Amino acid sequence: MHFSSTETRHRVAEVTRQAADGYTTAPFYRHIAEPMTTPLHTDICILGGGIAGLWLNARLQQQGFSTLLIESGALGSGQSSKSQGIIHGGTKYALHGKLTTAAEAIAGMPARWRACLDGSGELDLQGVRVLSAHHYLWSPGSLVSNLAGFFASKALRGRVDQVKGSELPAVFATPAFRGKVYRLSELVLDVPDVVRRLAELAGDSLIAGSATLEGDSQSGITGLQVNGRQVLAQRYVLAAGEGNEALLKGAGISQPAMQRRPLQMVLVKGAALPPVYAHCLGASPKPRITITTHPCADGQWCWYLGGDLAETGTDMSADALIAQAKKELGELLPWVDLSDCQWATLPVTRAEPAQSSNARPDNAFIQAVGNTLVCWPTKLALAPDLTDQAMAELQRQAVQPQHAQPASGQPQPAIAAPVWDTLFR
Repeated sequence: MHFSSTETRHRVAEVTRQAADGYTTAPFYRHIAEPMTTPLHTDICILGGGIAGLWLNARLQQQGFSTLLIESGALGSGQSSKSQGIIHGGTKYALHGKLTTAAEAIAGMPARWRACLDGSGELDLQGVRVLSAHHYLWSPGSLVSNLAGFFASKALRGRVDQVKGSELPAVFATPAFRGKVYRLSELVLDVPDVVRRLAELAGDSLIAGSATLEGDSQSGITGLQVNGRQVLAQRYVLAAGEGNEALLKGAGISQPAMQRRPLQMVLVKGAALPPVYAHCLGASPKPRITITTHPCADGQWCWYLGGDLAETGTDMSADALIAQAKKELGELLPWVDLSDCQWATLPVTRAEPAQSSNARPDNAFIQAVGNTLVCWPTKLALAPDLTDQAMAELQRQAVQPQHAQPASGQPQPAIAAPVWDTLFR
């Protein structure tokens, strides 16, 4: 409720008259005695502090837009912190020998990320920790697996190179290994360190708090409050991953809808684990298992296991899936001693725009609903592509910078701890 100064004087006079007649006036006196909290004015308000929201936030500020990014938990605490950190170039989507739409859509992402890491790209990510300059494919030696490796290399000529001898990753440089190894033009990043750097680029635009929304499916968001402050923006961006579903419901927006595709990852922690960054080829078009290796706060290392193991293990108990993972690793890497390792599982939900038959989307997704952009990156590697789409949509709508960067004076969100440090306490 807002009053002009004349209306306020008239209301005060009316309340004074009512007080003389014995009416209760305390609520209105509180309203006029306490000044309305000043709204926060910004060009773009982003909800969701994962890699996608933070990347968009930094790019928008580069273009002169003022921004506020609201995160209800810790930065990167959703899908970003559960990512394996692989900057895919599409190889895993072409293991059956054909370049798919998904493979083509993501093909240019490793080069864009590498440019940022060396300081020549769209964002300055110099200093971010690179866990491995390359991701690999390996074939364990069976006929079917070797055929899969052969077809993958033919389909992706120029993106896949077989490596031998001194070029082999250390884990495969043993006489016990009889398979083949292919080097991909992909890299693996320390995701918490990426979040840290993007948070630095965000400056004072970050706000810790849960947003309360109003809106509808025509106008988009018509009201937003966080920590008792109203946020008024030209455009609002929903980039909260799985959290988008609740935000859409709160804003009264029915479309686009969201789908969930579950995984159950396996984690193996040990002091002497060798570094592995590779997909294992099998009979299926999907990797049999995908392993990445991550540093723990106590100086140990963690293997993070995805691939077909994580997809088919969604309905298994933790004990059953760990038993399956031990069996797989015993067959694939029998020379690695895992006897003193700790084991855990982690359910992961991939949140995406709804597709027919719950299929995996090929591209990053964005849809405009009135003054609101609803986004899902669908893959960590596609964060730059999502930002391209969002900025193109803002340009199409002729949205231009109007406001100075607000000093929000709001609490700042922390950076999420890596999942391997929270599970193995």
